[in-house]
Amino acid sequence: MRMVARCVRGLESLLATEILRYEVGTVTRIGHREVRFRTGSPPAGTARLRTADDAFLLVARMPDIGPSRAAVAGLTDLAASADLRHVPAGQDVEVSASFLGRRRFNRYDVEDAVGRALAARLHVRYHSRRDGGRPPQGCQGWRLTLDGAHASLMLRVLERPLHRRPYKRSTIPGTLHPPVAAAMALLADIQPGQVVADPCCGAGTPLIEAANLHPGATFRGFDTAPAALRAARENARGLPIVLRRGDAGDLPLGDTSVDRVITNPPWGAQVSPSGLLARDPRRFWTELRRVLTPKGAAVVLIPDPGALASAIREGLTPVHVQQIRLAGTHSHLVRLHRRP
Repeated sequence: MRMVARCVRGLESLLATEILRYEVGTVTRIGHREVRFRTGSPPAGTARLRTADDAFLLVARMPDIGPSRAAVAGLTDLAASADLRHVPAGQDVEVSASFLGRRRFNRYDVEDAVGRALAARLHVRYHSRRDGGRPPQGCQGWRLTLDGAHASLMLRVLERPLHRRPYKRSTIPGTLHPPVAAAMALLADIQPGQVVADPCCGAGTPLIEAANLHPGATFRGFDTAPAALRAARENARGLPIVLRRGDAGDLPLGDTSVDRVITNPPWGAQVSPSGLLARDPRRFWTELRRVLTPKGAAVVLIPDPGALASAIREGLTPVHVQQIRLAGTHSHLVRLHRRP
């Protein structure tokens, strides 16, 4: 089977590593927001991929149609060539499309062209998103991409996208995208028996992803907002995560007591700093160095690498900087070590 796993821009290499580590398949190509691989096993194994947004079966491919609006009609050939042997019978069709480069058509034009052609082949209904409608539950999830070289048509292999985690029972503004939180947990290289903390835990996503990936560690989360702690406790139900009120500028933790920190601090975009950080943001870095063990490390999501100047002054050394594109803006995953 030819498979495609989709991800946040910048996480492609981590996703490819997961595919190989868990023996989900053999990687054949790493591209823009996707990793292609082959597998001889049932595609249900893709459920293990924590850094993937979604996973698909590749059913058809043709040259990219280019920018012309008139060329959109040619996508019916893509639908006509699709291998439908693994497609469930009797389910309605919905299509989500994306493309690179400037085009003279919009996503709904290509979605409708392919969706109607697929529905006709399968003798089912097509549900368009053009007028803001949401396809009903139970539809086949199809994905169309135009990357400048090829048009690819894919079918979702699981019931829902991988990024929609079952534990997300409660959310708050600024909640981190789960695959990005999983990437942070992987970059932290957490070992059994280590103490892992999140000074700005929000709804708990980084700690929950870390606990699912590394169940042998100890996890502790802190936040100043009661609503955030309520959401985190709801989402972390059943997991060994201790959550309590705490200010990231003066954490209720002993010196050199934490092996790993994973966190998405409030930089003022969706969530403004509170407590001591609102008055002096540098205290965030001071506290990180204080609580980390001599061989400790932190993985932090920052909007601007310029913020690392403060981290360096406070005794932390960046050893890995990775740019990602999240919600239309650039952010950076940074791993820092504590300097002696």
